[in-house]
Amino acid sequence: MAAVTLMDYDKALELFEPVLGFEVHVELNTRTKMFSAAPNPANDEFHGAEPNTLIAPVDLGLPGSLPVVNETAVRSSISLGLALGCSIAESSRFARKNYFYPDLGKNYQISQYDEPIAFEGSVEVELEDGTLVTIPVERAHMEEDAGKLTHMGSTGRIQGAEYSLVDYNRAGVPLVEIVTKPIFGAEHRAPEYAKAYISAIRDIVRGLGISEARLERGNLRCDANVSLRRRVPAGRPAEPLGTRTETKNVNSMRSVERAVRYEIQRQAAILADGGTITQETRHWHEDTGTTSPGRPKSDADDYRYFPEPDLLPVQPARELVEELRAALPEQPVARRRRLKAEWGFTDLEFQDVRNGGLVEVVEATIAAGASPASARKWWTGEITRLANAAEKDAVDLIGPDDVAALQQLVDAGTLTDKLARQVLEGVIAGEGTPQQVVDARGLAVVSDDGALIAAIDEALAAQPDVLAKIKDGKVQAAGAIIGAVMKAMKGQADAARVRELILERAAQ
Repeated sequence: MAAVTLMDYDKALELFEPVLGFEVHVELNTRTKMFSAAPNPANDEFHGAEPNTLIAPVDLGLPGSLPVVNETAVRSSISLGLALGCSIAESSRFARKNYFYPDLGKNYQISQYDEPIAFEGSVEVELEDGTLVTIPVERAHMEEDAGKLTHMGSTGRIQGAEYSLVDYNRAGVPLVEIVTKPIFGAEHRAPEYAKAYISAIRDIVRGLGISEARLERGNLRCDANVSLRRRVPAGRPAEPLGTRTETKNVNSMRSVERAVRYEIQRQAAILADGGTITQETRHWHEDTGTTSPGRPKSDADDYRYFPEPDLLPVQPARELVEELRAALPEQPVARRRRLKAEWGFTDLEFQDVRNGGLVEVVEATIAAGASPASARKWWTGEITRLANAAEKDAVDLIGPDDVAALQQLVDAGTLTDKLARQVLEGVIAGEGTPQQVVDARGLAVVSDDGALIAAIDEALAAQPDVLAKIKDGKVQAAGAIIGAVMKAMKGQADAARVRELILERAAQ
């Protein structure tokens, strides 16, 4: 394959205006699938099931099987549409989207085409510096997911694979696809727009409680559309929109950002050299930070949409829509700003929490009794460090109740910060609650002044000149005795209390 030429990013933005668009697929966490009673692997209870164990005849397209709409999925879809500022259709219809792929047993996908359940909305997103931008939403429609192919070979990709395995567990998982209108004005911040928008969708669906929204599991998947149009001098009509590419199923915030930047640089190099852009899907490669061609992008006509004959239109009562509207949670941007003010965090402190995906768990830790400062310290510090070392999410290591309990032991003087870190490791290792780890490992701070004084006298006997220095006003000399006492007590002494006792001893 020929090497891909990339244009310098700043140069690309001098010559071309980027136009963005996003198609985000949200897997709903209902207990059952969109059109069958099979368990839904996007629900935490069924995640990780053995391949082809969460299936029903309708998921496989077996003869005689008929779809039945999941009412909870419809309600979740309406709630999401409302949270996106959309109008909810009085009547929407499912359609058959016809195409063949091995993991689509019916040879068509039940989706919505010209009659989506939600349309014409917008999402307010917050960039890293606090700038608010509005992303226009064209539609949000219901559909079912396809299965999953695993390509067996050295590359893990279809090219060069010896064979492929099909897992139909995901077939029929309820989805909401959110489609934006073309997004103008992003300019140099186009990659940041992409990351902020996906983050906003994740926050919205988590706030609604309708999806686990974990990108690494595919609960939230983004197709990023990028096109460029050449800039023209002031006063001249704008050039028509350029040909777009669609980078498929990018599965992390950072990757969405990188994919948009890469496509801008790649397309700019082609256009500046007199070439043309192929309208196609492209695959993102995390390891190389590049995209590669997928297939020519089909237009709607190619899918031969027609109304699904086995399903009636969805016609939600206006009372239901208003009930769901009244139950909407606080919008993510407003909620973050309220929490930042309540917690007294600086912009940088709150940004660390937000960028780590830790807002909810810090909030829960505070609710469990920790101070905002201590909750932030644990989650963005030691817990994140341990999570990174284990290549896991911080929230999967320990619960907020245990973090709050750990901090309460520190506040009570039972643990020093150093001892608390040892207790944290024990809790993460499955040794029990913080108090159980303290008891089992014998890690509590020694609070018996008698034992501390004995250790101090022993240290002074070993360094007789130190006491004289302290009496002469050289208080910093006490550091040597404090260190010796802490070593003798195996770190289970309060250094501040040891210092107080040393100074009391010197004053006698």
